[in-house]
Amino acid sequence: MTFIDSRDLMWYSIVISSAEREAMTVIDGLMHNDVVKSDIHSTDTHGYSEVIFGTTYFLRFEFAPRIKGLSKQRLVAFKPRSDYEKLGYVLLPNTRVKEAMLEKQWDEILRFIATIQLKITTASQLFKRLNAYSHQHSLYKALKEFGKIPKSLFILKYRDDCLFRQSIEAQLNKVESSNKFSKAISFGHNQEFVQSEKEEQEIAESCRRLIKNAIVCWNYLYLSRELANEKNEGRKAELLEAIRNGSVVTWAHFNLHGEFDFSDEKMVDSVGLVSPKKKG
Repeated sequence: MTFIDSRDLMWYSIVISSAEREAMTVIDGLMHNDVVKSDIHSTDTHGYSEVIFGTTYFLRFEFAPRIKGLSKQRLVAFKPRSDYEKLGYVLLPNTRVKEAMLEKQWDEILRFIATIQLKITTASQLFKRLNAYSHQHSLYKALKEFGKIPKSLFILKYRDDCLFRQSIEAQLNKVESSNKFSKAISFGHNQEFVQSEKEEQEIAESCRRLIKNAIVCWNYLYLSRELANEKNEGRKAELLEAIRNGSVVTWAHFNLHGEFDFSDEKMVDSVGLVSPKKKG
């Protein structure tokens, strides 16, 4: 599972079992990035759950997934449905929030969130521990109940704001492009890990992510050079528009099946790209 930002840089990845649900690892990736503070995070349906809605709200991340069958989702509110009918609301809540459950578990919820923020352990490990009980843990049920509140607010905003929907779709298009990129890079062994140990799999995935980011970086350098060298303002405007509507996650111009020589004699860029000199 790879995390990608608005610049198309893949800044973190996690190796998980196919039996694990992606939603449980969303928080791990968001908490890993100490450089760029994520203001909005999108996933598809597999990366969404009401518990994640609740947890991201406390951690001050806006969670904006693409939920399959959105019309079938249930809305919650703090007042009876009849109160909103009298106000003439078009969308009406299905149920009320179980405030007594939240009040009872409030201190435990805050302690749970503090544990994640302090990075004492990962969120996925905490969720696994809560799910290990034969019956759903009371803290987990309270987080799930609280998560229905930001989820309801999200659904209302998603329905009302066209630009919001488009931004979510644009983010998920980046994810789909990144997945195709990964397949192109890992062209051997049917894109499967040949390593048996998780530590070795993580090393292999880190190497793959490094290659992808190197290609994205090269694309940025090339496009920056083209813009800097273009003297015609009209042509420069066309280039900027093409870059804005395109993506730097492109690899057709790379010979991924070729031989790579990293000796000093061969480390000369054929198109004249020079890496920025360090200021000393």
